[in-house]
Amino acid sequence: MRRRPILAALAALAAAAPAQAQAQAGATVFAAASLADALRALGQEWVVRGHLAPRLSFAASSALARQIEQGAPADLFLSADEAWMDVLQARNLIEAATRRSPIGNALVLVAPADRARPVTLARGTDLLALAAGGRIATGDPAHVPAGRYAQAALEWMGQWQAVAPRLARADNVRAALLLVERGEAPLGIVYATDAAAARGVAVLGTFPPESHPPITYPFALTRRGAQGPQARALHDFLSGPEAAATWQRFGFKLAG
Repeated sequence: MRRRPILAALAALAAAAPAQAQAQAGATVFAAASLADALRALGQEWVVRGHLAPRLSFAASSALARQIEQGAPADLFLSADEAWMDVLQARNLIEAATRRSPIGNALVLVAPADRARPVTLARGTDLLALAAGGRIATGDPAHVPAGRYAQAALEWMGQWQAVAPRLARADNVRAALLLVERGEAPLGIVYATDAAAARGVAVLGTFPPESHPPITYPFALTRRGAQGPQARALHDFLSGPEAAATWQRFGFKLAG
């Protein structure tokens, strides 16, 4: 006769376990692939400050935004461009009042280090000649922010129509960089921060700021994250002055 109360107690404990585990876990951060190295370092700093380790998920901003649209349990979204944050804001999936763009980046042309020769990137620069018949790796302009910036820069140079068929369109900027690191593409158009962290790759030149829209990274709490104090505190840390030195150490520019 005592089995029923015992079984009921066990069932109650089992039901409570997931909620307790969630309460003890850190905030879940969906972040653009180009933020990976810096954000891992900041995650460690956050733990040293006495907080729970955040759960970090990296991919192209487009892929992450779509996952959030489909109900993925993200607390913070750190996008590599404003457009994908706009998509989530339009669908009321982020807490708009928390949206901030604290850091920026630059767009560079890279090549394997053993083939690197400095180049001035201007309207007359012939990228196809520099590629010598090979492909130019970058994020897919259809959905990857780095690719969109690359397309804008190529249009400014007057070379988009010629270069577009020769692009190696990667799923994210890190994948594009890997093609250059492996020697599978003689050139790549990537973020300056990714190029600085890569091995065996050298920067040939930096695209002029006027050649593409400003590269900014908007951060925001999702509707889910806005309900939790841990997520709010982490968002304030990542977008505030305490994280600024680390962002700069990894090559990001501070807003303002």
